[in-house]
Amino acid sequence: MRVALLVAGLVLAALNLRPAIAGISPLLDEIMTDTGLTPAGGGGITTVMVVCLGVFGPVAPMLAGRIGLDRTLLAGLLVLAGGVAVRGLDGPLVLYAGAAVAATAIAVMNVAMPGLVKQHFPGRVNLLTGVYSAGIVGGAAASSALVVPLEQVTGYGWRGVSALVAVPALVAALLWLPQAFGGRAAPRQGPRPFRAVVRSRVTWYVTAWMGLQSLTFYVMLAWLPKIFLDAGLPADQAGYLLSLTTLVQVGATLAVPVLAGRRPSQVPYVMAATLLTAAGYVAVLVAPATLPWLSMIVLGVGQGASFALALLIIAMRPADPAEVTALSAVAQSAGYLLAAVGPLVFGLLRQESGGWTAPLVFGLAMVGLQLVAGWFAGRPATLGKAYL
Repeated sequence: MRVALLVAGLVLAALNLRPAIAGISPLLDEIMTDTGLTPAGGGGITTVMVVCLGVFGPVAPMLAGRIGLDRTLLAGLLVLAGGVAVRGLDGPLVLYAGAAVAATAIAVMNVAMPGLVKQHFPGRVNLLTGVYSAGIVGGAAASSALVVPLEQVTGYGWRGVSALVAVPALVAALLWLPQAFGGRAAPRQGPRPFRAVVRSRVTWYVTAWMGLQSLTFYVMLAWLPKIFLDAGLPADQAGYLLSLTTLVQVGATLAVPVLAGRRPSQVPYVMAATLLTAAGYVAVLVAPATLPWLSMIVLGVGQGASFALALLIIAMRPADPAEVTALSAVAQSAGYLLAAVGPLVFGLLRQESGGWTAPLVFGLAMVGLQLVAGWFAGRPATLGKAYL
């Protein structure tokens, strides 16, 4: 029973790691109209959140050192609920502030999750990584699909629907409460693992893989519908295609870690995932309107597998939960900062070139670098045996 509640708590917490971000895009036109924001200002909401994911990830090891990983996750869920509730209040400044608070909480939980898996399920890291990474992707897909229908059914408007994200966060916190304040004292983590992790070559291989797969994902997340529209596809079909690639990722994130975690080397899986991502990019570049459903399935499998492998490798390379948390902080912080730059560069190349060839070639070049980084990150290694 205790194990079932623990797994349920992890899954529900994972489901909360993306809706606060993914649920903004479908409501963006209404938000801009209501608040008077320009398109740049509206896009800045997501930009602020993604930057916070990168900047505030290192807070997690510091919190874990003081209160333990279990209570760190609980604190993140409570702060997330507060942040999404605040951003629905009046005024653009409050909107940005609430978004930043929510994203800071997500950044902390992002970093803490691989350490929690290592701490509670050291013999089932591959299985639990697949389960919670599927929860992350599933939460993103569900929120982007449901926010508009929820608005129509409830009549709350964007403020009320945006604030509803606080409800599952509070439910997850309630479910996690016995784990955070159970009979045993929460294990704490000191600063030594973080310093050791930063000195390891393996850390920077994993960080490069995490950052580049995040960049190639966020580029497509931001620009795919526009590419399909310019290729002549109707707006509703362009949206469905984006939803399809997101839904396909759920299956990939659930299955791939279970298989890849059984082997000491993840290189074959890393190579396959990256090549599938490259194939999706090539299909969009060469013939976006030809069999787009098939190309989105291929892209979704590649990107979902890449994300899940990044989390699996973070959990497998260190020897203990403290090192996992430290590696997670470095890899995810740098990764999300790099990811925030990708869509911007992609858009600038589109603006300067007047077409999609130059930006998509840039994306393919990043996928090529992802392949190189994955070759090194996927090899079996431990942090302590690869110091700089």
